[in-house]
Amino acid sequence: MTKKTDKRNIKKEKISRVAMSEQDPEKRKKNFNEVALGYTEEDALREASRCLQCKNPECIKGCPVEIDIKGFIKLIQEKKFNDALEKIRERNSLPAICGRVCPQEDQCEKVCILGIKDDPVAIGRLERYAADRELKRKAQRLKECALSEITKRCTREKIAIIGSGPGGLTCGAELAKLGYRVTIFEALHEPGGVLVYGIPEFRLPKEIVKREIDYVKSLEVKIEVNMVMGKILTLDDLFSEGFKAVFISTGAGLPYFMGIPGENLNGVYSANEYLTRSNLMKAYKFPRCDTPIIRGDKVAVVGGGNVAMDSARVAKRLGAKHVYLIYRRSEEEMPARNEEIEHAREEGIDFKLLVNPVEIIGKDGWVHKIMCIKMKLGEPDDSGRRRPLPVEGSEFDIEIDVVVMAIGQGPNPLLTSTVPRLELIGRGNIKADPVTGKTNIEGVFAGGDIVTGAATVILAMGAGKSAAAAIDEYIRTGIW
Repeated sequence: MTKKTDKRNIKKEKISRVAMSEQDPEKRKKNFNEVALGYTEEDALREASRCLQCKNPECIKGCPVEIDIKGFIKLIQEKKFNDALEKIRERNSLPAICGRVCPQEDQCEKVCILGIKDDPVAIGRLERYAADRELKRKAQRLKECALSEITKRCTREKIAIIGSGPGGLTCGAELAKLGYRVTIFEALHEPGGVLVYGIPEFRLPKEIVKREIDYVKSLEVKIEVNMVMGKILTLDDLFSEGFKAVFISTGAGLPYFMGIPGENLNGVYSANEYLTRSNLMKAYKFPRCDTPIIRGDKVAVVGGGNVAMDSARVAKRLGAKHVYLIYRRSEEEMPARNEEIEHAREEGIDFKLLVNPVEIIGKDGWVHKIMCIKMKLGEPDDSGRRRPLPVEGSEFDIEIDVVVMAIGQGPNPLLTSTVPRLELIGRGNIKADPVTGKTNIEGVFAGGDIVTGAATVILAMGAGKSAAAAIDEYIRTGIW
């Protein structure tokens, strides 16, 4: 008599989380090629096999745009790679970008059930693989995504979106899928917002961004560049031109400075300017692109977030012999992703922790030194992190020739200053409903960093997705 197998006693083979290949630190710190090289098909299948296919997947709840993570990973397991990408695109129009820059460790992967006793499934890496595989195959199916149906339905109202960053692109794509005629207005000469001017090539290749934007355009979304809204067109102008609703997603592009002596010296940059010159204006391609940027031998970057890490690693690639990252708290309080901190250390960035600048010292109008003071940590402040306190008499100097201030950024008032009736809060952020994005002006919605302050790409996308649903409801019902 054949003994029946009790399926409950069959244990799934334990597989360790599949590592992603990377460029060697000694080589990559001298080039702007992407650091993380992505999964092979074998890697992706092996990592996907680790997914438990939970009955009630917590990972979906941890995703700001609620991708069907369980579903797309199952399709990868079955080698249905194109279907996996389409499953992702049901909720996320920019998967190749999100797979690279989203903080999955604090979102979907953080609540992965497998992560309770083991490493969580590498959801972001699998998302990236599904997107990259299609892009490498020249995205042959992207324009097949019911484009004829969309074109047929594109007889509905016109919607304007101000800002072509992740929030604006997502909102535009979602509205286009619903049949609206969408126009995105971008101030710069290339669309993409922070995706093109802020995130370096070695973390997010611009060809990847271009292909994702091409997908959005394939949905019949119109993008107009060199449109500085508030100067060229106002909100009133848009409504006069027949737009029935406006979504403002202009991000946080106004840099903050410390207000210490010497910040007006030659050689002091905001991270926004420094990264824009390098990324969008291609300074890293010198001499082919002769964009003015000071290539210092000794560079100090002030800050501890992802932007600070990006700035420090760019400085190293632009030829700096020594790059200091100055941060007033300890590494434990750093807001940057662990992966970015690790990569920066591997590339030789010198971390000066529990240190804060008090003055930039000049010589003949140029940066010469930075005076710092040592800090100690006190009780937690409003951010939940321990408050940094200066240690009296601990000042010291560091010889440098370039300083990059990466201590945060806020909303640019260029547009909002032209709409005095638009309600603002804080440092000039737009006051909007956190769910719908509705502002105090009928037909005007807002989302992303212009509302929340500087945050992540995926949170801006979540805001764009929610706003698209709210705009659709407003247009259909006429109820504000």
